[in-house]
Amino acid sequence: MRTITDHLGRKVTYSFPPKRIVSFAPAITETMYCLKLDEELVGRTGFCIHPKDRVEQAAKVGGTKQVKLDRVHDLHPDLIIVEKEENTKEMVEQLEEHYPVYCFEVQTVENAYRMIRDLGEITDREKVAGKLENDIQSAFQQLPNIDGTRVAYVIWKNPYMVAGGDTYINSLLQKIGFTNAFETFGGRYPSVTEEDLQQANLDYVFLATEPYPYKEKHLDEFQAMMPETIPDIIDGEMFWYGGRMLNAVSYFNKKLMGMK
Repeated sequence: MRTITDHLGRKVTYSFPPKRIVSFAPAITETMYCLKLDEELVGRTGFCIHPKDRVEQAAKVGGTKQVKLDRVHDLHPDLIIVEKEENTKEMVEQLEEHYPVYCFEVQTVENAYRMIRDLGEITDREKVAGKLENDIQSAFQQLPNIDGTRVAYVIWKNPYMVAGGDTYINSLLQKIGFTNAFETFGGRYPSVTEEDLQQANLDYVFLATEPYPYKEKHLDEFQAMMPETIPDIIDGEMFWYGGRMLNAVSYFNKKLMGMK
């Protein structure tokens, strides 16, 4: 048995190394496959869809906001992985009545590196985790460098919601050089009005493909609302932390080519 401290300062005692893991955080699930934990990962949410060619071997145990506890019981996990933003406090409390639950918290690019390191430590994959972190850090040196362009990153409709401060999305936008017009608006994912968007003096408004499925058909709506702002669809999965960060660099270099 091993006792460790998770990202929320909670003591977690579990069987080390864990042989049966359930993950409720899609980006961490994908990262676990990067760490060659295919056999150990026995359960996941329906939103844990990457890598597509490998994730189907893990049973679905609910979503990121709700648990199908009977399915979790069927898997007999010796460790459950959650993330503070992705999952609810009620979920954690329900799960930890039965199993060891390790909670990550990822709000910045640096937090994402820490997540990879700590995930490697708690699963006995420190060497491969170290390589993944180094590979991502090297790749991130090649991110495009946008100088102060003002953007909003829209994640929802009715009401409009945007990425605010204290989010990985905001941290990655900053890393690229964008100015998030709603970084200090109040709340991590604040609701905003049409007037808020119109008064934000935006150069671009990014419409994310998740969690709301913005598509090309929505561009005209935002162009009419803000004639002086360029609306653009952006792949929300490229703002996942963990293993997906490797794919993000080439995407952003291609997507943002020529942007000033």
